[in-house]
Amino acid sequence: MGDHDNVFDESYEKTDTGAVIRNGREILFQAFSWESHKYDWWENLESKVHDIAKSGFTSAWLPPPTHSIAPQGYLPQNLYSLNSSYGSEDMLKTLLLKMKQCKVRAIADIVINHRVGTVVGHGGMHNRFDGILLPWNEYAVTSCSGGLGNRSTGDNFHGVPNIDHTQPFVRRDIIAWLKWLRSSVGFQDFRFDFARGFSAKFVKEYIEAGKPMLSIGEYWDSCNYNGHDLDYNQDGHRQRIINWIDGTGQLSAAFDFTTKGVLQEAVRRQLWRLRDCQGKPPGVMGWWPSRAVTFLDNHDTGSTQAHWPFPANHIMEGYAYILTHPGIPTVFYDHLYEWGDSVHDEIIDIRKHQDINSRSSVKILEARSDLYSAIIGEKLCMKIGDGSWCPSGTEWTLATSGWRYAVWQK
Repeated sequence: MGDHDNVFDESYEKTDTGAVIRNGREILFQAFSWESHKYDWWENLESKVHDIAKSGFTSAWLPPPTHSIAPQGYLPQNLYSLNSSYGSEDMLKTLLLKMKQCKVRAIADIVINHRVGTVVGHGGMHNRFDGILLPWNEYAVTSCSGGLGNRSTGDNFHGVPNIDHTQPFVRRDIIAWLKWLRSSVGFQDFRFDFARGFSAKFVKEYIEAGKPMLSIGEYWDSCNYNGHDLDYNQDGHRQRIINWIDGTGQLSAAFDFTTKGVLQEAVRRQLWRLRDCQGKPPGVMGWWPSRAVTFLDNHDTGSTQAHWPFPANHIMEGYAYILTHPGIPTVFYDHLYEWGDSVHDEIIDIRKHQDINSRSSVKILEARSDLYSAIIGEKLCMKIGDGSWCPSGTEWTLATSGWRYAVWQK
């Protein structure tokens, strides 16, 4: 709890394994949705790499690249096969090479909480991995998901064998695979899927061995609610995410689900939610911005799954908030490329030419039902909501604006 960046970052930057790109000005792009597997996805993305780079994105998070029982990639089986529903191995490597040439870092979606077996083993379950690379036996599967391994060190992902990360042979093989993704395939960074499913100490080991510059964990659990109403105080929720980051040896960032949960309620004329009781932003961003990966929607929360969607008619207010604030902001593929050229250009204009980084200061000026305004860093001021407001002083000039948002700069 508190201002972690002021405490940890100076010493952390001296370590060999970089979990946060050094200049703190990264902007991420989630380069897929839940339906992307239905298209020639690697070829589609290759045609967009120049635009992604020109738009200012420093990294692109790609869908799981390996063979999977489910087309979206989240039920992996043969981890060394890169022929997936998104395209062939050759197409993937062509895409990754183009991304490298355009200086867009490729983030691999690492799904290592669970793995679908190839044959029936102990207990009549598909908990053996015969006939493919990494031919693990039942001891690679946790006892709580039908294997002969130890109990899980996290939450169970139901319906498929969960990997027992306490086994040295499992960790050895995963580390070799992560190194292969970086050295031979062309990925540079990692996003860890379902990070609640296994202890954060194993993520620390994988980062130290795989040496990504940026690592992001998906530690997603429910925000704090009182019935159907979101609690104003979400300190417990963001502390759980921060505890996970601490568990990785502070080497990984994490998706800021707290900010998403608060922001999508706040834009419904509850903008007072965007200032916590300490006068700070209410998500992980408010306590540890350089480890907070902010976003509005992803393939789970939005897209056709729509498990927890951001209100569509407030998307630009949402981006006006996360793209002007500290943290590591993420833009979702659907918003950038499926909602029309005008939305694409609006999103890019918000961040363009703004001298903001993941540790920029935030001074909240207003936080009431119809208005939120803040000064970020030294030279940016913004507002969202339908309340009338503009900064005082002739030094401020309007940089960009749209429905229910405006950004000024000095």
